[in-house]
Amino acid sequence: MKDQNMQKIEATSPEAQSANLVANNVAQLRALFPDLVTEGPNGPAVNLDVLKALVGDATVTDAEEKYGLNWHGKRTARQLALTPSMGTLRPCPGESVNWDTTKNLVIEGDNLEVLKMLQKSYAGKVKLIYIDPPYNTGKDFVYPDSFQDGVRNYLEITGQTDSGRKISSNTEASGRFHTDWLNMMYPRIRLSRSLLTSDGAIFVSCDDGEAANIRRILDEVFGEECFVAQFVWKARQFTDARATTNVSTDHEYIIAYAKSPEFSLRGIERDETKFANPDNDPRGPWMSRSLLGLATKEQRPNLHYVIEEPGTGRKFPPDPSTGWRYSPERMSELIRTGCILFPRKDDGRPREKKFRADMKDEFVAFRSIVDGIYTAHGTEEIRRCFGADVFTFPKPTELLQRIVQQVTREGDICLDFFAGSGSTAVATMQQGIGDGQSRRFILVQLPEPLLLENINQRAAAEYCDQLQKPRNIAELTKERLRRESARMSQELLAAPIDLGFRVYRLAPSNIKAWMPDSRNLEQTLLAQEEHILKDRTADDVLSELLLKLGLDLCVNIDSQTLVGRTVHAIGGGILLTCLDRQIDAAEVEPLAQAIATWHKKLAPAGDTTCVFRDSAFVDDVAKTNMAAILEQNGIANVRSL
Repeated sequence: MKDQNMQKIEATSPEAQSANLVANNVAQLRALFPDLVTEGPNGPAVNLDVLKALVGDATVTDAEEKYGLNWHGKRTARQLALTPSMGTLRPCPGESVNWDTTKNLVIEGDNLEVLKMLQKSYAGKVKLIYIDPPYNTGKDFVYPDSFQDGVRNYLEITGQTDSGRKISSNTEASGRFHTDWLNMMYPRIRLSRSLLTSDGAIFVSCDDGEAANIRRILDEVFGEECFVAQFVWKARQFTDARATTNVSTDHEYIIAYAKSPEFSLRGIERDETKFANPDNDPRGPWMSRSLLGLATKEQRPNLHYVIEEPGTGRKFPPDPSTGWRYSPERMSELIRTGCILFPRKDDGRPREKKFRADMKDEFVAFRSIVDGIYTAHGTEEIRRCFGADVFTFPKPTELLQRIVQQVTREGDICLDFFAGSGSTAVATMQQGIGDGQSRRFILVQLPEPLLLENINQRAAAEYCDQLQKPRNIAELTKERLRRESARMSQELLAAPIDLGFRVYRLAPSNIKAWMPDSRNLEQTLLAQEEHILKDRTADDVLSELLLKLGLDLCVNIDSQTLVGRTVHAIGGGILLTCLDRQIDAAEVEPLAQAIATWHKKLAPAGDTTCVFRDSAFVDDVAKTNMAAILEQNGIANVRSL
């Protein structure tokens, strides 16, 4: 039997970490310019002299005086985005809806850490990102202004560790009013770009406080040429009399950037109900539209003339400020062909008869000013759902549904990593019901604590008590989606729209890190005998494998009992796992043969990775035999945890 070692996945192994973005960047540079990457004291390094030779000295600069947005901590924030995650996501089927069939995700955790973990599985797969980050109002916010391990920060914020951590206060008096907010946003925006498809886009809600700064960040990350629009949303319906400047600030912004400069919104579909054929015109359905132009007589004198109705001699002078839409020659032709509708009354104006067949474009441009949908509508939706104001200033579903409709189609993924009230998910499902196209959503929400003593959070905290759930925002996000899913399922008649979601929760890796105790090395070695944390299940480990090996968390999983052991086939056999706690020596060969037979039947499209629990084998001989048999049957990549 050929000797084949089974490689062990350690906490520091690439398979146990999120995507190494720095290594990926270096690899791409090496592929483009092999002479640019050399060997440095700590591994591959970029040769700055070669870079200068490739692009010219004038285009390489580290000078302080250069165009762009700079602030204290930017370099650290950039580095933070490139640091791999050491965490995992634990499945929570009991908190989910339609766990076995849904492809939607709701993830509790620090969104920076979660974005890192999603890199392998979802890079280049998200069509739309919409975020409504916390506005920089000078009040408290829970995203830290210090740079530390994301999982530890998450555990501290949510009270799972006793660190005495308090929510940070971001005030003008701190001297870091904009800096703290920028340090929070920058790495998250950088990480989000790699998740977008080549024709994807990001939409960011903000107000006047940071609109200029977020534009600069997006310019840097996406490129100015990928700017789509800065939509002005009239968020308030009535004047705010409290404004100290005597200006009622009625608007907010939604700033859109695309992955590619060729990106385009779908546009607004023409209202087909306006087309009819009451006179049975052989040219088909038509609608009437104004003949008024856009220029004064001084600007376009040729468009200011009198129209005469054939047969009656009635005359219709032009409007002094607009004139007519067409020249006299074009107007005469339209009158001759019966395309001008004359009014019954003398004080009316002629209109054009526009045929649907002549209107090639099915859509008209999406306007940059959004009106008719207000914050109050979002508040009303929350009240209908909960009977209480458990979210402050929630985005109305219709507003986000318009964005979803403009950017996405069947099967596309919508991501919101500042999920809040969950309006993005509701809008995604609602749009699916509207057009029969089922989309996917991924929400990320920090389980931010809700305090009874905080008057602005009291209603939400009390509602969590009614639900007998922990007092945090994520619990309310999930509850809203459960209720909205139940409501929409009653409306769903035909199209198979996915109204479920899987819940995952951020946690430290299932794999124990090597942390020797110099005072008791013997006990440390004994503790490392089991490589997986004691409280973790096979499903926990399987979820981490999916993330770390770059597979969709909702990928199809087939399970079989082979030789009395549970074996999972993921992604049609791309990943095979047996995470049982014990595999007897006598079971090794028949189990390996059974796995090999199933693998041959599955015939996966790519190379297969097979993973076992390391402590399940009685000794290294058993592990070696398992790996050797599998290798002889075409499964060379065998790992243990």
